[in-house]
Amino acid sequence: MKLKRFIPLLISAAIFVPMLFVHSCANTTQAPTGGLKDTLPPLIIDINPLPGAVGVPVSGAKIIFRFDEYVNIKNPKNIFLSPPQAKPPKARIKDKFLVVQFEEPLDSNTTYTLNLTNALADNNEGNMFPGYTYVFSTGPSIDSLLICGVVQDCNTLRPVKEATVLLYKDLSDSAVFLHRPDAAIKTDDWGYFCLPYLADTLYRLYAIKDESNNNIYDPDTDLVGFVDSLIRPVKRVVDTLPEMLKYDMLDTLMCEARPKDFKIRLFREKPSKQFLVNKVRTDDRSAYITFMAPYVWIDSLWVKGFKASELITQFNVLQDSLEIWINNRKPAPDTLHLFVNYRKTDSLGVPRPTLEHLKLTMPEGRRVLQKMQRKSIKKEDTTCVLKLTATPETVEQNGIELEFKHPIVYEKFDSLDFRYRNPKQKEFKGSVTVERDTVNLRRYIIRPTEKMLPGYEYTLKVPHHAFRNINGFYSDSTEVKVSLPTDEKLSILRTPMSRVDRKIIVDLLDESRKKTLRSYIIDSDTVLEFPYLQEGKYSIRITDDGNRNTIVDTGSILEHRQPEAVLFFTIGDKDYIEIPPSAEVEQEIDVKALFEQ
Repeated sequence: MKLKRFIPLLISAAIFVPMLFVHSCANTTQAPTGGLKDTLPPLIIDINPLPGAVGVPVSGAKIIFRFDEYVNIKNPKNIFLSPPQAKPPKARIKDKFLVVQFEEPLDSNTTYTLNLTNALADNNEGNMFPGYTYVFSTGPSIDSLLICGVVQDCNTLRPVKEATVLLYKDLSDSAVFLHRPDAAIKTDDWGYFCLPYLADTLYRLYAIKDESNNNIYDPDTDLVGFVDSLIRPVKRVVDTLPEMLKYDMLDTLMCEARPKDFKIRLFREKPSKQFLVNKVRTDDRSAYITFMAPYVWIDSLWVKGFKASELITQFNVLQDSLEIWINNRKPAPDTLHLFVNYRKTDSLGVPRPTLEHLKLTMPEGRRVLQKMQRKSIKKEDTTCVLKLTATPETVEQNGIELEFKHPIVYEKFDSLDFRYRNPKQKEFKGSVTVERDTVNLRRYIIRPTEKMLPGYEYTLKVPHHAFRNINGFYSDSTEVKVSLPTDEKLSILRTPMSRVDRKIIVDLLDESRKKTLRSYIIDSDTVLEFPYLQEGKYSIRITDDGNRNTIVDTGSILEHRQPEAVLFFTIGDKDYIEIPPSAEVEQEIDVKALFEQ
């Protein structure tokens, strides 16, 4: 009976003594000033039934956590049961107790964990409970193995927070689509996961960004990643293992130092079911249609009242969106009748020829315009609209962009007037090359034949009536001026690429890895230049373009295909290059060695 009085203390010690090894964001070297503000998180002082309980009944089970202060449920979805059920656990607060019950019967002879990380906070100051993993079994014993790892975004390799890691004893490829896993856990702020108390058997390991929060992979909404091979856990659960501890997410060194058995890259899988999902009429003689899956198979396409030769069409890169223009200047009807004969996926998953009749009504704005008097029509409504774009930092590599709103049917590129003025204000006439974009038939790239020089001003002028579009309208004259940046604080990064043994895509990204500043596609040794860089940190991303199609291809669960390999160049423990002001930085990259790491 005397021992019973010490059970709450023993529980608290078992939970929190291991956490003494983990750095805390609270200052532990001095007392809080003032002595009033509560900076300590809630503390569990009793659990019923005790951790590690066996023979827990499958129906009517209830777990009660007693805290040292009043708490509230901050994030209900983070009270996470593994293996998960169709209905999440039901949790409520009663006095200083958290009561957790289950909405459906538990499975027999199964080890369960209940994770409370980032779920609770105290009532007064909102101090978050650091977390605790409670384990129990409906059978006679507790499974004792674990695995751990990290989940990353496949394009940035940044950690993915609150991804769901899924473990299946069902080794079939379809398991992740059809039913809930045999164990699951959410990743923390660093994309880290630890799945403890596992049985000694073979598993398949997946991770998803579970948008519907149902612990089943939905390819229409969820990101997904997987480990190629079957896995079998070998590590045994010990409370003081670094994998098992609860960490302060602000402690970078401790969080990144945790062991990682597996790395999973999340990607968005290409949809497998093909059907037409959207249709939009964008103007009198233009529209677009989009499909669910890429690389749609269209047998035929026509518009009622127009010849096939009068249609201009253009796919996007993935061939899941098709733009359509009508090269005919007769008045456009209020409704275009578009017929598309394509291979649509039937209920059995088989693509079958299907004819769809699409009614494309005139955009509301255009209807109003047609009813307006001629004096109210804007100039751009009767002009071949075009846009000239030149960016000082990238004009040397990317040239000057000329893009038309509608396809053109008449052009005089030889009438373009390109001139440049030197620092002494002396003007010269130059020449340019014109290249049509391979993806966008309305876009052209114009490049000076002479090397562009700092301090020079370059002007490209499009003369009056140089182009005519499918509506029969001619272009107005316009021009664009551009000069190379001359800020003395700008720097240049040169990267000799050595031992290039494959086709790769090289991207220079900003520090956040959200913006691509420059891109190159190479398949042999060369020196890449990244000029006009401001002081800061930059990342170099290198993608193995395995199928040599110059785009980054995603993966496939059923085909066991990972997304194309993405690596970031690192220097020591830094995955970025720091560029000082007014500098010429050179950094060689051994591509073969990078991919062999």
